[in-house]
Amino acid sequence: MQKTRVCMIGIIIVTHNDFGSRLLEAAHLITGDERNCCSIGVDVSKPMEDIIQQLKKKVQELDTGSGVVILTDMFGGTPTNLSLSLLNHGRLEVITGVNLPMILKALSNREHRLSDLAQEVKAAGKQGILVAGDLLKRQVSSHGKKGE
Repeated sequence: MQKTRVCMIGIIIVTHNDFGSRLLEAAHLITGDERNCCSIGVDVSKPMEDIIQQLKKKVQELDTGSGVVILTDMFGGTPTNLSLSLLNHGRLEVITGVNLPMILKALSNREHRLSDLAQEVKAAGKQGILVAGDLLKRQVSSHGKKGE
């Protein structure tokens, strides 16, 4: 009997300097998943063409048939702009504003369709952003109302 190969979406984190590698390290501590993902740090003092070539190479390496998600630190920044330049090169999606909840979602749902994963990662990123003081005020407020 032949094993069915599950294609896994590749994940590349592209950020200024080593921010992405630190996020990926934190995610690996939580999930243990180190398959088919990497980080590329953008040093603006280096030639941009070298970074683009490195990024193209990683996209090719990590696309096992289901595509690649590139997570970048901020829209309008060099890492995002470089990544966006590759959007016409196959199955690829770029999502900006990377945070740890986004990476965890991406790592745990890579068997989904690329477009579905992109939406799930975006939602996880938004859900992971809270103003803790507001949340605590709502909890205190709702407990106060119950006791009245």
